Parts: sequence; C-alpha cells; structure tokens
Amino acid sequence: MPPDLAERFAWEVMLARDRTVNAFALPGGYLGVHLGLIGTVTSADELASVLAHELSHVSQRHISRLITRQSQQAPWVLAAMILGALAASASKNTDIGSAAIVGGQAVAQQSQLNFSRDMEREADRVGFGVMTEAGFSGQGFVTMFDKLQQSSRLNDDGAFPYLRSHPLTTERIADMRARVPDGHAHDASPRVPVSASYHAMMAARARVLAESAVDRLQALARTGQSAARSPLRDTTRLGQRYAGVLAATQLRDTPAALDMLASLRATPVDDAASRAAMDWLTLEVLATLKVNQAPGGLSLTALREKALASDDREGMLLGARATLVDNAETQRNAVQRLRTWVTLHPNDALAWQTLSSLHNALQQPVQAARADAEARLAQQDAPGALERLRAAQQWARNSREIDHVELSILDARVRHVDSLVREQLREEKPNG
Repeated sequence: MPPDLAERFAWEVMLARDRTVNAFALPGGYLGVHLGLIGTVTSADELASVLAHELSHVSQRHISRLITRQSQQAPWVLAAMILGALAASASKNTDIGSAAIVGGQAVAQQSQLNFSRDMEREADRVGFGVMTEAGFSGQGFVTMFDKLQQSSRLNDDGAFPYLRSHPLTTERIADMRARVPDGHAHDASPRVPVSASYHAMMAARARVLAESAVDRLQALARTGQSAARSPLRDTTRLGQRYAGVLAATQLRDTPAALDMLASLRATPVDDAASRAAMDWLTLEVLATLKVNQAPGGLSLTALREKALASDDREGMLLGARATLVDNAETQRNAVQRLRTWVTLHPNDALAWQTLSSLHNALQQPVQAARADAEARLAQQDAPGALERLRAAQQWARNSREIDHVELSILDARVRHVDSLVREQLREEKPNG
C-alpha cells in the first residue's frame, strides 16, 4: 500500500477488557474491540466480519451522514411544532395542536430509524466485500449473525421491525447467505490465512484476560485440566489448555500451570504463529511464577533472549517485562530494544509502560516519569501526561548531574502536551 493510502487508512485499534460481545468504530479511524467478542468467535472469519462491518461505518461516513440527516429534518420538526402551537391557539381543542407536534416528531424519528437500518445494511454489504477481498471467508458473516441471534433469543422475539435501529437478524442472515451461494462460492482465495490453532489460543487468551473474578478463573483452570487429561488434540482442547495455563498462572497455582503447560506444548501445531504463541505463553508463565525452567527443558533465559530479539511485538514486550527480575545489564539491553520500538511506534501505551517499569528498576526516575507520561498520552490522558512530565522536569532539575539533552526533550514535550490540554479545555467549553 502506498504511504499516502497507508496514512489515510491507519486504523487505531483499542482493546477493552470487557466480557461483553461488542465492537465499535469512531470517526478518525478509531476501532474499539471488547475482549468478550474475541473470546466468543470460533474463527478468524467471524471476527473479520465484525471488524469489516464496523470499519465500513467509518469508511462510508455513516456518522456524518446521520448528523446531516438530522440537521435536514430539524426545520421540519420545528415547523410542525409551530403549526401545532398555531392550531392550539386557534382552536379550543388543544389536542389538535398536541397531535400535530407529536406527529411531526414521530415522522422525524421514524425517518431516522429507517435511515439507520439502511446504513446497517450498507455496512453489512460493504463489509462483506472488504473481508472477502482480504482473503477471509464470507461465511463468517452468516455464522456470526447466527451467534447474535442465539444470544438474544430469550429477550428478542423479532417484533416491531419498523421500530428498530438495526434490521432483523434473520433478514441480515438471509442477505449474507444470498451472497455466499453454495457456501463459499464467492470467497476470495485466502491471502492472509489465520490458522485455526492460533485463533483458538488467542480467543482463549481473551476469555481469561476479560475475567477478574477468582471463581471464573478457577473454572477456566478446571476446564483446562480436564482438557490436559484428554487424549484429543483438536483446536477446542488446545484453546482450553491455553486458557487453563493462563488462568492458573493468574491464580499463582504453579503446579497446575506447569502441568497444563506440558500438555499444551505437547499438542502438535503446524504454523509458526502458533508455535510462537506457545513460546510466549511459556515465557509469561516462567516469569510470573518465578520458575527458571519449563517442562521439556526450555529455560527462562533462553526464551527471554529469543523474545527480545523477536520482531513480534507480543514476544518483545514479554521479554522486556521478564528482565524486571534480572540483573541491570539485561534490563539496559531491554531498554535499548524498547527505545527503538517506541521511536517507531510512539502510540504504543503498553511499550511505554514497560519502559517506565524498566527505568524504575534501574533507579532512573526522570526517564521513568517521562515514559509514564508518554503512556498516558497514548491513552488519550493529556492532563495526566502533563502532570508526569512536569514531575520529570522537577526531578531532572534537582538532579546532581543535569542531563541537558533529556531536559530539552522534557521542555519540548511539556509545551506540546500543554497545548493539547489547552485545546481540550477550549473544546469542552459550552460556548467555545
């Protein structure tokens, strides 16, 4: 993709640690995905269908079109209210005026609902084309809508379709099925394949990370232990083992985590992404539980070095966090690796947070505060970032050995973030 198009379609994905099945898109290329959605879908095609639908809302300018539609209807609603007031004043029966006012508002609201349903249909159809051209199966749309219908079957009987902001799920299923005759006839050949084993492990990870209650984590760990004892080696058991290992690790149950980890690593996988996912989980388990060696002989040191040298973001960040319990020389190497990364990816909040933790471990409060500020800025918390930058400035000026280069960088960042805070305050003023 040319640089100009890459910049134009530079989507910013935000993951929300929430168990609900939801995703949303905002103007400016922001896409929010709940972990509950990732944990629910059974294939990458289903996840791609949701993302394609939400991205199409932005690419088709649905929000701006909806606002334009509302502004076009505003004069008619106002006219109906004026006519209603005139009718009420000219007649002794005030019901005539009330009927005119309510009727005008009802017509406007019904028009908005019709327009909203049309936009949802357009997002479905445009999204279908986007995902199939990207190499995913269009059948994912059908199976995803089936899941939505099953999840809402107890509180949605399909009544009053004309009062809904979305088309009936049955209509959407029929529309998508019509676009994939004979199952997969119109699907593009996969160009970006996502293996079933890799998806199963990432969905399992999302299910665990979306949970905070101990009893739910214990349930996931028990399911993982049952899967570890099973002789079956399908993707369902693979995902259950992965979830069990991660849940047991969060519960600090070392024997259970290592036992399930041995079973997980014994499960055969064919693709590099799945093997890397197993390695990074192994590293996470060893570093969290402070164990030096995994079942099968893999050492914490070897995995950490492999992760730090990896181009994989997940591995690199796990490797950097694993150095927090190591010596200063290893931590300095991780700092250099992370500095290179955040230079190329300045909006990576987790990378900045990890860098801040490493600087704290190295007794470098100025650099730690600045990295923490950059992490807050990446999370759209400009006031918090400004507070941390000013704290870093104070530490730098009170230091025995003043680093003038670092101080200059801090001064420049303070001016930049201060301008962002002032701009936000102006936008928040009611008459700004």
